[in-house]
Amino acid sequence: MPKTVVLVYSGGLDTSVCIPMMRENYGFERIVTVTVDVGQPDEDVKSAEDRARALGCEHYTADAKQEFITDYCWPAVKANGDYQGYPLSTAIARPLIGLKAVEAAKQVGADAFCHGCTGKGNDQFRIEYVMRALLPDTPIIAPMREHSYTRTEEIQYAQEKNIPISVTADKIWSIDENLWGRSIEGGHLEEPNYAPPEEIYQWTRGIDAANPTPQALTIGFEHGVPVSLDGERLEPLALVQKLMTIAGDNGVGRVDIMEDRLLGLKVRENYECPASTVLIKAHAALEALVATAAERKFKAMVDQQWGELAYYGLWFDPLKEDLEAFINRIQRRVTGTVTLRLFKGSCVVTGRASDWALYNEDLASFDSKTFDQSLSVGNVQTHGMQSRMYWQLKEKQDKG
Repeated sequence: MPKTVVLVYSGGLDTSVCIPMMRENYGFERIVTVTVDVGQPDEDVKSAEDRARALGCEHYTADAKQEFITDYCWPAVKANGDYQGYPLSTAIARPLIGLKAVEAAKQVGADAFCHGCTGKGNDQFRIEYVMRALLPDTPIIAPMREHSYTRTEEIQYAQEKNIPISVTADKIWSIDENLWGRSIEGGHLEEPNYAPPEEIYQWTRGIDAANPTPQALTIGFEHGVPVSLDGERLEPLALVQKLMTIAGDNGVGRVDIMEDRLLGLKVRENYECPASTVLIKAHAALEALVATAAERKFKAMVDQQWGELAYYGLWFDPLKEDLEAFINRIQRRVTGTVTLRLFKGSCVVTGRASDWALYNEDLASFDSKTFDQSLSVGNVQTHGMQSRMYWQLKEKQDKG
């Protein structure tokens, strides 16, 4: 049997240079490339297929778009999933990519895995975690990490091996796309004080090019899951794709942050997350309408912990399952509609409605007498009693 390696393959620079390395440096006779379609452009998927076969590989493409939305994006919505201010997108796709690589490895009888992650990034953790969890005895090779290649050195190597690539020394950006978000990094974009050029954006319009008039949008939810746009019920994939266009045309979803990676490195990241930005904002607004104050306080901590686990790639961690048990319990009431106003980069919630709403107009309205205001007298008199006692004692001690 030929010595077989399964390569997680995007078709980009990092993974393409791995192919000749697997033959020349590691002695693999059979290279099986696996591309997982989680919503990147069709031409990128086709390009990866063509490039892999041109480089003498067996190639598999896994269409995982539907699975990605229902099993990864929807849990992220329920958990209001973000990390340090941006919707988790790249992070939640990596476990699924790792899972499909494992499935391929079992099918072809692989002797090893290979990926193109560097030793500085997060993806090495996310992808290898799944491989080690599901096929713990299969070795993992990471040439970029083992040889400490720089981006420039990779380009030179690719040119020496006649590997067709689109990255150049001038446009050295690394781009990752899926249905939930698009990341752009590398080159001058790594500099915290560098203004990103408009050309790096593809999913969102700039302020000047965005729709000139505000657009109202109503999103329907059932048990925490988006099911409709403006009253039109849509399948998950169609809903996300349609919302991506609507939000992007209004300039919604651009994120430019300083991000703390797993290794402790602080890096500058640029994202486009039009659909996920709107859906998470809408979900959080509806959840706030139906959940009690105590539930909201506790869930904020649960959501943060869920976001960190997802960012770290620990998708199969038992704690994540435990957190989701609580999250899903609340989602049974997160059913209703949320109306938003999209305009030149802003996304503002303007209304929300649910049969589970804990708002009662007759009790809360200033024009209603249903609530007996005299009942508040005792509560007000005892409010902050211990801190008031402390203040009196402090004043007494200060004078003494």
